[in-house]
Amino acid sequence: MYEILSLPQPASAIELRWPLCALAVMAKAPRPGKVKTRLSPPLTPEEAAALNTCFLKDTTRNIADVAEQGNAAGVICYTPAGDEAAFDRLLPEDFSLVLQRGDAFGERLLCAAEDLLALGFGAVCLIDSDSPTVPRAAFEQAVAELAKPGDRVVLGPSDDGGYYLIGLKKAHAAVFDRITWSTATVFAETCERAQEAGLEVVELPRWYDVDDAATLQVLEVELLEGTRPSFVETHGYDAPFTREFLLARRKANVTEGAVASVSR
Repeated sequence: MYEILSLPQPASAIELRWPLCALAVMAKAPRPGKVKTRLSPPLTPEEAAALNTCFLKDTTRNIADVAEQGNAAGVICYTPAGDEAAFDRLLPEDFSLVLQRGDAFGERLLCAAEDLLALGFGAVCLIDSDSPTVPRAAFEQAVAELAKPGDRVVLGPSDDGGYYLIGLKKAHAAVFDRITWSTATVFAETCERAQEAGLEVVELPRWYDVDDAATLQVLEVELLEGTRPSFVETHGYDAPFTREFLLARRKANVTEGAVASVSR
């Protein structure tokens, strides 16, 4: 099990976290039928949960390498309560768990930012669990931007109009207010809310979420064929666990196709 962080915390622990940016993955426990449901089909619920596990392994190891530089820490903001054991043996040893609060998506993001800052972190990046190949340099840039003097919002835009990361030094409720969640306008609306609040917006490299059959195919082409998406300008993280899952699935499909052809 990993350390589960909750308030109140000793003042000494809070002081130790102050120089660090929390790189916090918003994640559900990877249970079949509960995660990546839009990937079924083409995947079975069990395959979708296994792929989600690979996403978590790759994203957290990417973050752990950033944290090794000494100015960030890896966190999983998880749900549901009571399912902490689902993350056992999936995460790097120095990761912590923080339970999500709130109902609506925007409320959960705001509560996560509030809780992580209250735990003593000097800044926080809330990161999705659907983008296993985000370049490490994007996380490094987010940490570096939030370490600069002055207040700002850091956003990593997704190709579908959302974002894969939002970074904050303060829990600004405005950037989660009046957002049409799960639509192609989330990133644009968040930028508008930040500008209305007088906050500088720093934009990270564009990337993509994997949440349906079409984006799963984009991921397969990137990891198995080495062809990066046309809308990105740099190569992504290698994501070895995800790549091995996709490779095994491709081989199994080829074998099944050969058997079916012979049987006809």
